[in-house]
Amino acid sequence: MTTGLIAAPPKGGPVTHRPNGPVVPPPPPTGGGDGPEREPSPRRPVLENIQLAVLFLIGGEAVFFAALIAALFVTRLGQPLWPPPLQPRLPVGVTGVNTLVLLASSVTMARAVRALARGEKRLLVKRLAATAGLGALFLLVQGYEWARLIGYGLTLSAGTYGTTFYTLIGAHAAHVLGALVWLSVTLALASRGTLREPPVKACAMFWHFVVGL
Repeated sequence: MTTGLIAAPPKGGPVTHRPNGPVVPPPPPTGGGDGPEREPSPRRPVLENIQLAVLFLIGGEAVFFAALIAALFVTRLGQPLWPPPLQPRLPVGVTGVNTLVLLASSVTMARAVRALARGEKRLLVKRLAATAGLGALFLLVQGYEWARLIGYGLTLSAGTYGTTFYTLIGAHAAHVLGALVWLSVTLALASRGTLREPPVKACAMFWHFVVGL
């Protein structure tokens, strides 16, 4: 004879009944199982592979230029007079204006990245083109000044002064040229609409580094 009494459910949760007795439900998953409900959601990396590669490249180039600048200072400290007498003086005014041109290209590049983030593809192309134009203008002015200095007698074989000048400034110009080629390829891909955000950011990272040099 049954008494009609039903056992109180345990504290862990409700009890389901089956013919041979109550069944306590399993505890909620704690994250250690293999169920799809606990799979970690995909996370976007902080830096894409191409941006990480550019960071390594920038690190190596920074060490290279630090060595060149250190060599310049050591050379200057070992000279009784710098610049040496009878050597043409560098065009400080034109160089300053040309530096402002390169700094302006860094501003247009930053605006290009912001345009890409907002999905404004036309504005992206225009600002990339402006950056490339400013970079090309910088190289043209620098080449013109080099031609004038060579005409005045400042050459690689003229002495330590000319050697250190053309080595350091020439290395920087080579990097500007390389960055300009990279930027031109980026601009061509952006014009076709086949460009993603990470390559543009990687190009911008290297461009800002070259401007900073």
